[in-house]
Amino acid sequence: MSEQAGGAAALSGPSSQPTTGPLLTPEFLRKLEQLRLVSRRAFVGRTWGERRSRKRGASVEFADFRDYTHGDDLRHLDWNAFARLDRLFLKLFVEEEDLNVYVLVDASRSMTFGAPPKFDYGRRAAGALGYLALCNFDRLTLWTYGERLRAAFGPARGRALALPSLHWLASLEADGGTSTGAALREFSLRTSRPGLVIVISDFLDEDHLEGLRSLMARQFEVVVLHLLDPADVQPELAGDLKLVDSETGAEREITVTRTLLRAYQQSLREFCDRLDEACRRYGIHLLRTSTAEPFEDLVLKYLRRRGVVA
Repeated sequence: MSEQAGGAAALSGPSSQPTTGPLLTPEFLRKLEQLRLVSRRAFVGRTWGERRSRKRGASVEFADFRDYTHGDDLRHLDWNAFARLDRLFLKLFVEEEDLNVYVLVDASRSMTFGAPPKFDYGRRAAGALGYLALCNFDRLTLWTYGERLRAAFGPARGRALALPSLHWLASLEADGGTSTGAALREFSLRTSRPGLVIVISDFLDEDHLEGLRSLMARQFEVVVLHLLDPADVQPELAGDLKLVDSETGAEREITVTRTLLRAYQQSLREFCDRLDEACRRYGIHLLRTSTAEPFEDLVLKYLRRRGVVA
């Protein structure tokens, strides 16, 4: 019998290695410079950024007037209005604040499957989204995870850290098991500042829904990028095989028939439906894509159509 290696619902190849070439080309980075990440919620930032807040603050852009009350800053009084109306008005300005952006990439062994490997596709997506954040002066932190949180880059802010972030992603390897739920719970407990969280994974583990719930409980805005390889959806298998779980080493001998393939595809549809329903229920923005989708189209077309970038 031939041997194949499998994740929770997919086959897998050898562990992913660091990338020797550039993660993203200079030409593609130039295209990204006209875009920004879209946040549907306002978060309180630690420093002034380039995003307009719903609050009124002390930037240079005028927003509105209100009546003066005792204790207001006299520097913001509108003396011209006082001369005309003999009433004291306070000038209000748009306050600008930074957005905390957290990108978490599944670096477990199941992500090494495919051509390109899902991990390579995922870290390129993380690099592009991180580049958008840094170019727009958002505060970026990149994480990888497996059975728990692993390495981190940041917090970082400013375009000068864009290339170091890409080099860091290119140096990573994917291996080991997965517990998305445990990793996301740990992240939510360790992160004190709410913001935009982007989780990139194939979600081929059993506790990811609990992890997503923990993010929503801590008031994060969550975007899920669900990666599937074409062979996850339509396995080209036949005959007698030995499947080896890529993360646990568990083995199972099977005979692949059309009936078995139909049952597998039904299970995959039910799995995707459960994730879809949970994301709708929690208000999570879910985007599912195949690694066969050209990567530039994913960012420049698909993510723009779905409102993640603009």
